[in-house]
Amino acid sequence: MIRGFFFKFFFYLGFVLICIIFLPALIMPSNIASFGGKLSGYWAKFCLRIFLSTKIIVKGIENIDRSNKFFIACTHQSQFETFFLQTIFKSPFFILKKELIRIPIFGSFLKKIGCIEITRNKISRDNVDFYERVKLSIHKKNSPLIIFPQGTRYDVKERPNFKKGASRIYNLNIKCLPVVLNSGSVWPKKGVMKSNKKLIISILKPFEIGLEGNVFLKSLQNKMYEELDKIS
Repeated sequence: MIRGFFFKFFFYLGFVLICIIFLPALIMPSNIASFGGKLSGYWAKFCLRIFLSTKIIVKGIENIDRSNKFFIACTHQSQFETFFLQTIFKSPFFILKKELIRIPIFGSFLKKIGCIEITRNKISRDNVDFYERVKLSIHKKNSPLIIFPQGTRYDVKERPNFKKGASRIYNLNIKCLPVVLNSGSVWPKKGVMKSNKKLIISILKPFEIGLEGNVFLKSLQNKMYEELDKIS
């Protein structure tokens, strides 16, 4: 518990300092703000190693095809993936809940790097054209979109059904790269942080374009949970 306290204290202190240092990036090209996000990912890695003796292992780097457009479907158990995935992929942007955009300064950085907000479990004017905004962002940017098909953070042992939004994005004719993490075993949504663990990031082979939406979603869920069972 003491180690977890020191981790959170120094990680969030460093994160706030990064945000302050990169404030000028809000009026500069978006890749500058993205670089600040990448630094926060490396800072998370450093703090996990120093305070919790966590070893981070990345598997499947060879499955990333950097010459073609793709979106990333990632399991979601922790804040860790929102920071660290920025060190693996070039200037990614996220689909996230609207409440995060409203956070002072931090929300401005999220908007700057092109994140797309959605109001969950509610029909709103903003949600009506949501997938059109996603489509435009994907075609405009040379960086990947990251989605969390589980919808929110879950315990490492939970296996909720994926949201249908993942298949709708896939139906925009873009490949899907599945990424599976056991981050909740170290940095859970709730409860005490764990030390002396291996935090594994497994990048699986991409789903090529052409599957029917329901078939894709079921295959994606089965494939990712099968891998999660192996690394948890």
